[in-house]
Parts: sequence; structure tokens; C-alpha cells
Amino acid sequence: MHAMQYEITLPADYDMGIIRERVATRGHLLDGFPGLGLKAYLVRERGDTSPVNQYAPLYLWSAPEGMNTFLWGPGFQGIVDDFGRPEVQHWTGLLFQEGAASAALPRTAVRRRERIADTAAPAVAVEAALEESRRLAATPGAVATALAVDPRHWELLHFTLWEDEPSGDPGDRYEVLHLSSPERDRLGWGKQW
Repeated sequence: MHAMQYEITLPADYDMGIIRERVATRGHLLDGFPGLGLKAYLVRERGDTSPVNQYAPLYLWSAPEGMNTFLWGPGFQGIVDDFGRPEVQHWTGLLFQEGAASAALPRTAVRRRERIADTAAPAVAVEAALEESRRLAATPGAVATALAVDPRHWELLHFTLWEDEPSGDPGDRYEVLHLSSPERDRLGWGKQW
């Protein structure tokens, strides 16, 4: 599994209805994309819970060929044409686990990036993060959770989809506008590494 995300931060007065319409009319195009485990079409709007307007889709790829086909194909080129070329962040997958509410459509996503301390043993930090992900997956209202790592920057990515607004899950909160999940079953139930 590979996790990937790009963030398109928009002006404070940007009409986020434009993004909502874009997802409503184009989101279904990846509903059958080969190699895509899932794509969460995420937005956050400037206000109480976010300092910015942002479109920040997050992908979990079941196969690297799918990620490459997307990045070098017309789908990503549409983003580049409309918004400029964003920095694409990516992480190596450690765990994907369906949650207690796996059959529900997610309305909220929480993403937390956590730097592994220079003094921490990487394996110990990863094991603690795996335990946290499994705990989150068992929480009522959790649709699915993923854990990934960027070993270049020694950063963990915690990502959880929720049926509703969760309490007690720290991180950046997003509204889920659409979920494409053609190969979600290939991400594996509780599969790690």
C-alpha cells in the first residue's frame, strides 16, 4: 500500500462551491480506477476548525502501477491545468484496517502527521503507532484507518475515516465529499507491512 496526498490551499474568499461541484461531477471517474484502494475527496473550509480553504484528496494505492498511471495521466493533469502543479506527498503503507463502522459512508476524515523523534527507535515508534491505529479502528464510528511512514523525513501519517464527527481524535479535520474505493478489499483487513 502507498499513501499519497496533495493539498491545494485556496484563497480565504474562494467559493468552495466550485470544489464541491468539481467533486460532484468528476469524483465518480475514479470509482473503478485500477490499482486504487481508495480516494477520499477531502475539503476543509476556513473557519472554526480550519485556518484555510483547502482541497486535499488522500489516496491509498493497492498497487504502485495505479499511482503511476494516475500521476502521469489525464486525471492528475486536470489538477495541474486548473490549480498548478502541487507537491505530491507520499508515504509507504504500514497498515490499513476496516473500522467498527466499515459499512458506513464516511463524512469526516482526520489526518495527523507525526514526526518520529530523532532519539526514538523507529521500530518502537512504528509499533506504538500500529497499536494506536488498531485502537482507532475499533472505536465506534470509525469507518477505516490507515498508517503510513515517510522514512526520508521520519514522519508517520495517521489517517482515519469517520461516519460522523469524532471526538478525541487529534489532527486536521476534513469533510469527505466522495469516496472512490474500487480496490479497497486489496488494501487488506488489518494487514501490515
